[in-house]
Amino acid sequence: MAQFDKLFEPLKIRNVVIRNRIVSTGHAEVYSDAGLPSERQIRYHAEKARGGIGLTICGGSSSVSIDSPSAAWNGLDVSHDRIVPHLSRFAEAVHEHGAALMIQLTHMGRRSRWDIQNWPHLVSPSGIGEPVHRSSCKTMEIEDIERIVRDFGQAVRRCKEAGLDGAEISAAHQHLIDQFWSPRTNKRADRYGGSFENRLRFGVQIFEEIRRVVGDDFVVGIRMCGDEFHPDGLDQAELLKIARFHAEHGLVDFIDVIGSGADTHAMMANIVPNMAYPPEPFLYLASRIKSEVDVPVMHAQNIKDPVSAARIVSEGHVDLIGMTRAHIADPHLVNKLREGRSDEIRQCVGANYCIDRNYRGADVLCIQNAATGRERSIPHIVPRAARSLRVVVVGGGPAGMEAARVCAQRGHSVTLFEKAPALGGQITLAARAPARDQMAGITRWLSMELQRLRIDLRLGRAADLQSVRALAPQVVVVATGGEPDLAGQPLWRAHEGNVVSSHALLAGAVQPAASVLLYDRHGGYAGSTCADFLAQRGCLVEIVTPDLMVAEDLGGTTRPVYLKRFYEKDVILTVNLSLHEVYREGGRLVAVLRNEFTEQAEERAVDQVVAENGVRPVESLYFELKPLSRNRGQIDLECLSNGRPQPEPREDGEFVLYRIGDCVSPRDIHAAIYDAIRLCKDV
Repeated sequence: MAQFDKLFEPLKIRNVVIRNRIVSTGHAEVYSDAGLPSERQIRYHAEKARGGIGLTICGGSSSVSIDSPSAAWNGLDVSHDRIVPHLSRFAEAVHEHGAALMIQLTHMGRRSRWDIQNWPHLVSPSGIGEPVHRSSCKTMEIEDIERIVRDFGQAVRRCKEAGLDGAEISAAHQHLIDQFWSPRTNKRADRYGGSFENRLRFGVQIFEEIRRVVGDDFVVGIRMCGDEFHPDGLDQAELLKIARFHAEHGLVDFIDVIGSGADTHAMMANIVPNMAYPPEPFLYLASRIKSEVDVPVMHAQNIKDPVSAARIVSEGHVDLIGMTRAHIADPHLVNKLREGRSDEIRQCVGANYCIDRNYRGADVLCIQNAATGRERSIPHIVPRAARSLRVVVVGGGPAGMEAARVCAQRGHSVTLFEKAPALGGQITLAARAPARDQMAGITRWLSMELQRLRIDLRLGRAADLQSVRALAPQVVVVATGGEPDLAGQPLWRAHEGNVVSSHALLAGAVQPAASVLLYDRHGGYAGSTCADFLAQRGCLVEIVTPDLMVAEDLGGTTRPVYLKRFYEKDVILTVNLSLHEVYREGGRLVAVLRNEFTEQAEERAVDQVVAENGVRPVESLYFELKPLSRNRGQIDLECLSNGRPQPEPREDGEFVLYRIGDCVSPRDIHAAIYDAIRLCKDV
């Protein structure tokens, strides 16, 4: 397609030809094995190469020194030679599919934890700790500087010996190099502090040492910020000057530009912009640097669709476009685009399930693609079964839609019942909240796939025992989801009608009142999104939670976004209180709250009380079908957990019955989709 021609042009950087302009940028996958590349990590990147990507950069923030511990995010440790053969296998696996492989190397300086791995004394230019990690650190001595400069050179040597195509040195996110650059963190009075040239000296010595060790035939780039957005930090003008310096002095072969610092909670949310941000919010920073340097420039922040990527490259803003989360959602994006199948691309919706897991030390997973990161056991392209079966799926939420899709990919004849007039389930409610509309993209892609696969969709029809049996199915999958749990507190039940659910408000079944107390016992998205929904409609909102903080279960790139929105709308945030009772008095509702620690009571007089207490399973149909099934509805958990097919049932019955998703127990969208694909891939 001519529209995307520019994306498919090769680009030569030094001695490496990258087959197209699409890149997966460096990020911590949290897949490594004690600092070494794991089979899982290799498969994850090899799948992107198989899918047609030009360049994939592994091992975000891979450590070059022993006092930059990588265990906090289960990262790669490139401070020793034993990693070389493992990186060699990595390179071979990616090169087999025609893509280039690089690695991101760094020293984190103060931006880490001291109480892990080797319990090091962290280092920084001036001994100033970082707000996010709250870690103390020592002021670097000259010997520390000399040692770490050597460490960078040896780390890049190991990457070259392993057959990687290049290394990206991180001087972004306030890692050690840009800690030296910034007057915010560098208060030194020696030759490494003060003037522009002095603050750059440490980084320059690193690049000079790298080139001395590996020579001129290895690609070395830099990742840097285009503006720290701190009044006492590096602004756009000074970072543009730094970029020009590195390019003009031949220190780097490419520059990877991002926007924003990352040493405060508010700034961290900028690094991987979620769906609340506009598309490509920091492209202007990369574009400006591109206009003033003569080396290739890369950029990746909230660029999720190929049309935007093609425009950005065609207009000359950058040379390489990072589509990292886009490839987490669909590692075959490039091949689908090249083959004219762009409507089959599963587009990233910016939920940030992936990076928010990363920030709490959990493995990177996609909210909507459960195969990503599980390539050993779950295929991205589902194979056909040996014979076709008649399958009935009940429920059109994420679990049911994915079950129907996978079964149809297997070649089965599938009927899906959904009692609502449209597919989506709880995703539909989530997408009605402010700054969450892109969640509908999950439903949109699954709906398009169900239509493409010609599934028999029966919308607006609640399945019952008779309608299921009338189809004479061989397999029945129940995915009837959950319903709001307002029965979780006995005293609420005693005052029925005084408390409404977040679901009822988002669905429009109940209208918002002037003043609202939202009790969030769940700590996840539902409470925060409903509070945002109410505040945007002009309600006076107080969020009350028994937790230690509001939105406690939201991730590091998501919670700051909601807190900002709450403060802008004067939402009252109250923690450590439980909702004990709700009663009517004088035409209003009185909410009785009790302190979690002292049990002291206090009251609020409001017009509406909303309770977010999660959901409980809708399971009645499952129990009606269970006695008729050959397997009595049971799933072999050992087979399921190990990626093996379910055993053939030995009991008599009409069909095999499974239930998945929230109608088993309430979890999240990813869990529902994972339930579906790991079961149905073998049906």
